[in-house]
Amino acid sequence: MKRIQYHQYGGPEVMRLEDFDPAPPGAGEVLVRVRAAAANPMDFVIRAGRMKFVTGRRFPRAMGYDFAGVVEAVGARVTRLRVGDEVLGGARMKSAGAFADVVVAQEKDVVGKPANLSFEDAAALPTAGVTALQALITEGRLRPGQAVFVHSCLGGVGRSAVQIALAHQATVAGSCRDTARPEAHDLGIGPVVDFGFDPASLATRFDLVLDAGGPHSLPVKAARTMLKPGGRIVSIAPTPANLARSALPGPYRAMIARPVTEDLAEVARAAAEGTLRLPIARTVPLSQAVPALTELEQGGAAKRGKLIIAPG
Repeated sequence: MKRIQYHQYGGPEVMRLEDFDPAPPGAGEVLVRVRAAAANPMDFVIRAGRMKFVTGRRFPRAMGYDFAGVVEAVGARVTRLRVGDEVLGGARMKSAGAFADVVVAQEKDVVGKPANLSFEDAAALPTAGVTALQALITEGRLRPGQAVFVHSCLGGVGRSAVQIALAHQATVAGSCRDTARPEAHDLGIGPVVDFGFDPASLATRFDLVLDAGGPHSLPVKAARTMLKPGGRIVSIAPTPANLARSALPGPYRAMIARPVTEDLAEVARAAAEGTLRLPIARTVPLSQAVPALTELEQGGAAKRGKLIIAPG
């Protein structure tokens, strides 16, 4: 079996495609033959060592979290999934390992793949979809008829949030690069502004402002300007400064997405119904994944859509 792993924290040069011996699934775990895996920004953040207070210093460390595939083996106390089930899900932060022929994941982090969804489309969903759902519903307490502003509305989380909000009968405005405005309009977003917009032009219009990251973070002052009285601001960037601000009284919340089975199942249902889909920019075999990941990290590929790794 092969997987992408690294023997020290660092830049893209530390990634290696190497042989490994997969561990048998333990209690509450499943072994999944990976048919597709999706890259996320956090893959590079973690490999660079910026989360080592969580991931530790034991090497080699595997890469990749979001995957779709077929269950090959189940551990003790697994009750919901069976061998042969087509599934989608995510590996835990400490173990990772989705950029591989097989991955071991906890049963509670895996749900059935809708039959009308390809493995590639399914693999694109877990992190972006669950993060968006929790930002809107769990943290943002979104209700039908409310107005939402999504900053960086065409990124993975932003695009997911737009589709989820619209499916919940909210109205959605957002920001993106000026050249991408037609694409945002096609998603049902309106008004659409560029990243350099004047927040005063949208003053007190929104019940929920979601900063979905991207290269241009939304200033808190701008978010407050756009917020209705009693509204909420949610950021998916859990920086120390944002977490400290989140602990203070007021409308601001910074969040870290949590693996919740019901939330992942809701994302899968939305995809099955056609209300949540993420574009795929490129699909590569595992043998070509290291250069493709390097190119993505350095900004040269998959700028509008997911990079998918498809083991042979």
